Amino acid sequence: MADTSSLKSIVMDAGEIERSLTRIAHQILEKNKGAQSIAIVGIVTRGDLLAKRLADKIKEIEGVDVPLGRLDISFYRDDFATYVSPEVLSTDIMFDIDGLDVILVDDVLYSGRTIRAALDALMDIGRPETVQLAVLIDRGHRQLPIRADYVGKNVPSSTDENVRLFLEETDGRSQVEIRTIEDGKRAGSAPLGGE
Repeated sequence: MADTSSLKSIVMDAGEIERSLTRIAHQILEKNKGAQSIAIVGIVTRGDLLAKRLADKIKEIEGVDVPLGRLDISFYRDDFATYVSPEVLSTDIMFDIDGLDVILVDDVLYSGRTIRAALDALMDIGRPETVQLAVLIDRGHRQLPIRADYVGKNVPSSTDENVRLFLEETDGRSQVEIRTIEDGKRAGSAPLGGE
């Protein structure tokens, strides 16, 4: 489905995204005193791609392969009943999260509802020592008491705007855009494949 919303601005380009992820990787390692007890879990889609990039950066810095997983929250969303047929993706966490410091990764933090759903899904899998949240963008407008431990960039935005991440792997370009929300639509992730 084509995105007919209008582009207002590009707030991060590919280089800024990479620099932010490098800084977040260093902050994660500093807070956790290395990579020995951490695992990284990305929320699909795009959070899991950012999680992979973070894991790669941590390996470059520390020389350690941290456990990496992806989390599908489709059935944990509080608006699940409003979707006729939600897109069900796959959760892939092939390690025991009990006792680990799990770094939960998402692209854009907005209302906090996605993170609430992710926490529920994660707790059904195991009992981590801590759950720390890393997001590329925090756009504000929280509806739940959730905050990120690691933020790439704070992007103040209006509720009639979408803040969307596009990544080379899925969209053919890497950037964060602010777009107007089309009439009758609501804020949300960019469709896979770009526009």
